Amino acid sequence: MENFVYKILSTKRNKFIVIMIVLITMAGSVMLIPSKLVLARMLPGKSANTFTIYVDTATNASIKETKSVTTCIVNYMTKEKEVTDMEVFLGQGAPLDYAGLVKGSALKALKNQAEIVINLTDKHERDEPSFMTVHRIRPLLNKKCGTLVPNTSIRFTEMPSGPPTLATVVIELYGKNDQVLRRTAEDVAAILKETEGLVDVDIMQDDLYTKYDLVPDKEKIIRSGLSVDQVNKIIFLAFQGMPIAVKNTRDQQDQIPIFLRLDQETRMVKFDTEAALQNKLSSLKLMNVKGMMVPLSEIVKLNAVQSSPSIFRKNLKNMVTITAECDMVSQVYPLLDARDTIIDQLWKKYDISKVDGINTFMFDLNLVDRKTGNKMLLRWDGEMKVSLDTFRDLGGAFISALVLMFLLMVVYYKSFALSGIVLIGSFLSIIGVIAGHWVADKLSLFMTDVNFFLTATSLIGFISLMGISARSSLLLIDFSKSLIADTGMEKKRAIAIATATRAKPIMLTAVAIILGSLLLATDPIFGGLGVALIFGSMAATLVSLFFIPVLMDNARAMMPDDHDHSKDECEEGDDSTWCILTNNIKSFFPKKKEEDCE
Repeated sequence: MENFVYKILSTKRNKFIVIMIVLITMAGSVMLIPSKLVLARMLPGKSANTFTIYVDTATNASIKETKSVTTCIVNYMTKEKEVTDMEVFLGQGAPLDYAGLVKGSALKALKNQAEIVINLTDKHERDEPSFMTVHRIRPLLNKKCGTLVPNTSIRFTEMPSGPPTLATVVIELYGKNDQVLRRTAEDVAAILKETEGLVDVDIMQDDLYTKYDLVPDKEKIIRSGLSVDQVNKIIFLAFQGMPIAVKNTRDQQDQIPIFLRLDQETRMVKFDTEAALQNKLSSLKLMNVKGMMVPLSEIVKLNAVQSSPSIFRKNLKNMVTITAECDMVSQVYPLLDARDTIIDQLWKKYDISKVDGINTFMFDLNLVDRKTGNKMLLRWDGEMKVSLDTFRDLGGAFISALVLMFLLMVVYYKSFALSGIVLIGSFLSIIGVIAGHWVADKLSLFMTDVNFFLTATSLIGFISLMGISARSSLLLIDFSKSLIADTGMEKKRAIAIATATRAKPIMLTAVAIILGSLLLATDPIFGGLGVALIFGSMAATLVSLFFIPVLMDNARAMMPDDHDHSKDECEEGDDSTWCILTNNIKSFFPKKKEEDCE
């Protein structure tokens, strides 16, 4: 090892080769990210023993129509051998779980809403993880059950590996004109549906539909020998139902109400048309004071009106939310593709500009309708924004750690050059971190057909490696400086000896980290941390043993302060290291050949 390192340091050509190898490796590893060979994501998929299917039919759908969709889903899921049982919650949300806390599950109470909880066999007893099961059955279920009722949305919700969000990709549209917001939201949702990797696209707003108001005709009611109050109560009694009397019982203190309404078949209107409703009213008759039967259609008017959708507001502004999930891909790249497509397709209708401000997201856009001048704000949110914010914060923490390390090294060595060497050695461990994720991704694809992402925990591992790799560089520098200062050894030889001597403890430290991180590498959440520590330690070890000595050899600060080659002769009584070394060398040669000594 000593001879090998000394051979590298002995010629400029060998040192140039080492430097070029490190630079090329660094550039290649960094290019793995923009080339998408290594994908970035907040957290990878997590295999769980359960997942939930959210069903939203049309806003004016009945509970019967919603039930038809859930029944179709249940019948299909019973064919899956890994499904142990299912619970269907019609017109309500399932009991709150980790994901439902922020997905609005507790607020569901409408006829067009339902949730189905799917329970699977234990994840340790099946070969297919839950997220692969969802990936496989999602298109099949949407194709078979998503078309039974118009405007049906079937979404799959898995247990998240990290903090839950409303959706993976969330777009919030803010504006004053509701019609423009609705039209723009439909355009954006259509773009998201065409974006590769995005699924379960949904617009969180009510559907528009035609409804009919039953308005009693007071004049006709009076002429028919009826009362307005009687007509109102009978209509409500027929379709909605109401208590008409009470019953006493010996077993309970309270009276039991007797509830009355028409049966299901009589109340049902077969077709969603005005004529069908008119025929239904014609079949319902009331008896007046003279004993004559009067059809409701003669005394009630039908007024067709547009439905009034719910108004969603945030920060005192009207808004529409579009959500989407990612299918086995990182959320960052579909976001970038969708944003470019949104700009390309909407610029014909809107003037688009980037939002400026301290508290704004870098992908937010201002939209101005060219015809009406209506202004809108397109804001991105969801797990995607959490991921980018996390990577930004971890990047800031990494830079802060580098600056702090550099300042501490400057105080210790009183040299910017040696501090820079330590800093470079710490930073170059990123080669192993990024390249290790590429290797792990290829191995995982070969074994389980699952992508391995560069996650937030990977960056945490990278930051942790800085202290370990800095320690290796410090050992080499201190040992080399001691050899030079105490024995007067040549700098190249001192660096080679120090590298060979400290190689064993440096490698033992790396082996300990690698063995300790093997279990982490198999964890779905901390897998990135384990891979970063394993491959980052390998890269840091190679950099410390072969690249750092090259930088040390070119640093003048490696020589002791009293090592001054400009002195031709040492003054009498000078006990500096250089003078002692010179006098010892001179004592081996006769004075007459002193001029021949180098």
